Amino acid sequence: MSTTAVVLVIASALLHALWNAGLRVEPDKDRGVVIAIAVGSLVAGVVAVVTAGLHGLPFTGPDGTTALAWTVAAGGFEAVYFWTLARALSLGPLGPVYTLSRGGAVLLVWPISIAVWHEPVFVLSIVGSAVLLAGLVFSGAERGASRRAVMWALACAAFIAAYHLAYKAALQAHGEPSAVFALSLGFASVINIVRLGASGRAAARVMLQKRRWRLISIGVICSVAFLLFMQALATGGAGVIVTLRNTSVVFATAFAWRIGDRPGWRQLVGASLVAVGAVLLSWA
Repeated sequence: MSTTAVVLVIASALLHALWNAGLRVEPDKDRGVVIAIAVGSLVAGVVAVVTAGLHGLPFTGPDGTTALAWTVAAGGFEAVYFWTLARALSLGPLGPVYTLSRGGAVLLVWPISIAVWHEPVFVLSIVGSAVLLAGLVFSGAERGASRRAVMWALACAAFIAAYHLAYKAALQAHGEPSAVFALSLGFASVINIVRLGASGRAAARVMLQKRRWRLISIGVICSVAFLLFMQALATGGAGVIVTLRNTSVVFATAFAWRIGDRPGWRQLVGASLVAVGAVLLSWA
């Protein structure tokens, strides 16, 4: 993996943990995440339009239909991911929820990447997976993380893995990264806006009036984090990129201190093990 890809992934990891921390302190996390991804989809759309003007229309090549289909699938998975993330953060602290959801996704992505895209398996891969799994066990045992929070975080992990794999398939079919992300996030945004219903949308408008700049900031940070990740994913293996990005659990643990979600020793050990396991897997 190139140095540029590594820098993109680490920057994406930092920003991803930051927008999750912002969502955690929102009183209404479900409507807050819907507003944030709506803002993020607008930002991503502008980037995609500019990119199309420079490089031509997306989804028009010989594999355009395949790329488009996987992009739509990614959007559907992302829609459920945002919903499960909001539920998990409503029930548990940032640290364990973030660590379980991101680390759990790695354990799902790696075997599928190996089977579908023939990414290699090394001794370090096995060791890294074992260390990462141990980190998830510690994080899941953190005090303050209820069983419901853990279950929602694990459900979130499944959909994180699903949309990452769909993104990789879209990029493998020569989908342009910014267009793939803009369309998928826009689709996810529409699904969640519809899911809120009329009363939920009215409440979201009131939220936006009261905390406009905070919610807009969360949406912009979310969008930039994903755009950086998409650029990295286009140049590297899905297992490696997704794994390295999950060093973001270290950033999330630091942000948890900042927002008052004081992590206990189990979470500190768990986050450290997940980060070490992710590094070992990426080195492999």
